[in-house]
Amino acid sequence: MKTAPNSNKMFLSTLGETVLRPAKIATAAVYDKHRSFSGMIVSGIVLVGLSIAFVDRPAATWSHAARHGISVFPVPSVLLDPMLPLATVGLVAAGVIIALSKRSRPWTKTLIACCLATVIALVLKEQLKFVFGRTFPESGADGGPSWIGNGAYGFHPFHGGAAWASFPSGHTAAVTAAAGVLWVRLRSLRWVWGSAVVLVAIALFATDYHFVGDIIAGAYLGAGCAATILTLVV
Repeated sequence: MKTAPNSNKMFLSTLGETVLRPAKIATAAVYDKHRSFSGMIVSGIVLVGLSIAFVDRPAATWSHAARHGISVFPVPSVLLDPMLPLATVGLVAAGVIIALSKRSRPWTKTLIACCLATVIALVLKEQLKFVFGRTFPESGADGGPSWIGNGAYGFHPFHGGAAWASFPSGHTAAVTAAAGVLWVRLRSLRWVWGSAVVLVAIALFATDYHFVGDIIAGAYLGAGCAATILTLVV
């Protein structure tokens, strides 16, 4: 009787730990650029590849069967779509403050790094979605091909179209980019930044928005953007 709940908790805990791994690697990358960036790329390729080959389909099927129709999590896009305009406003605000005060303070550097990492992650994810052309776990309003809808699973490079834009997860990339910067700059609140990434990842998975591999790839993309910007701004 208790096997299913325990297995659910174990899976979600493993998902959270896997998604947080890029943030931890990105922290090290700020201080040891070459070795840590190489490690990030290699570990990302390995984890994403394993997920695509062995985890994505059974996990999506399980999520749909176990969680579909349960309104526990908010629709991710409602919460995260404002990230680009907010990041843009943050950059403008930081620039105005620096121009008026004629000096850069630590918190303005953090704001700039956070906003820049988020904007770059959002721009890159759009290009990568087009390059990889992966179908989603479940069909959206456009009724496109999907794993749950009609068994469609795979990558269609440079296909284009809303139904072929699952990989990588842009929501995860944006949140991880911001959280990655704050993870390094505001260490006392790491539990907040880590929790934000994990909660978004779980919401995306539980609502059939993305495969596990999409989420892992998005986390690595965001962490890479954060680490890169931190080496320039800090």
